[in-house]
Amino acid sequence: MFRKTAMSVIAVTAAAGLVSACGTGPGARGAAGKGRPDQLVFAAIPSEQTDNLQAAFAPIVTALEKDLGVPVKFQAVASNAAVVEAQVAKRVDVAVYGAFSYYLARSRADVRPVAVPLQAPKGDPGAYAYGVTRGDDTSIKSLADVRGKDVCFTDPGSTTGYLQPLASLKEAGVDAAKDAKTVFTKGHDTAVASLLAGDCDVAFVGDVFIDTLLPARGQLKPGQVRKVWTSPLIPGPPVVVGTWLPQDMRDKITKTVTGLTATGAASAGLCAGKEIKGPAAWGDQAGATACPLGSSNAWTFVAADDGTYQPIARICEVTKADVCTSGD
Repeated sequence: MFRKTAMSVIAVTAAAGLVSACGTGPGARGAAGKGRPDQLVFAAIPSEQTDNLQAAFAPIVTALEKDLGVPVKFQAVASNAAVVEAQVAKRVDVAVYGAFSYYLARSRADVRPVAVPLQAPKGDPGAYAYGVTRGDDTSIKSLADVRGKDVCFTDPGSTTGYLQPLASLKEAGVDAAKDAKTVFTKGHDTAVASLLAGDCDVAFVGDVFIDTLLPARGQLKPGQVRKVWTSPLIPGPPVVVGTWLPQDMRDKITKTVTGLTATGAASAGLCAGKEIKGPAAWGDQAGATACPLGSSNAWTFVAADDGTYQPIARICEVTKADVCTSGD
């Protein structure tokens, strides 16, 4: 009970700071934000996948300003909960936050998802969770073999690093709380580091860390880990838009975001001086000059709606996890 109360206080306090910082948000435009606003507020949370959040979203913000004809103010916010509370208060018009947070927010805030990132030209609109062991450990071949083992999860609120693996373990007959010794490492990179250090026998992490990020950083070498499980597709972090905006503006936001590609944005000069090189996952576009599109350096975005996030409801149904109702 104390944890939920404390988290609620933190969320409200953080949201209050955001509301104060966004005095020109919808709530300050009168009449429940009806009518065409003269400025939009776009918020996102820090990510392990980028160290410059504003630069990562700058191409999207610039494209929105050009197509909508109004300034777009970017806000980096400390947590999913703070962004959700700000959208409940109608102080953030457009936001990017976790899929699980959207599932919680949809019953409280007047918002809808309009787009989801596509990480590669031929990829899927979402992510996968991996279960990995050390490369020389063959004792785990499936989720059923996790029984009796030491397990590294990332964070209780992480879909790829905890909630989806927890659901799949239960469906495989393994209750992580009773049948394994678990530890939360607070991050995907630290989960892999803990696994390699021998602190656990299996780690559950997001696919991008194993496939792209950690190898690119020199923190994971070929053969150091072995994949023993891949989750069903988990919808990616949505671009969420307030329904208080006029319909034509919401339609333009969707069209603008889904019309961007990383290489097209670079050609249009949307990230001059801050270009990146396309990762190996981009196939024949690997190495191409590109702009970062969001914190995960997506290739593009595809349209999404509430139905896109139904897999999260399934996770809650299976796990009965506290975060499914706590709102933190």
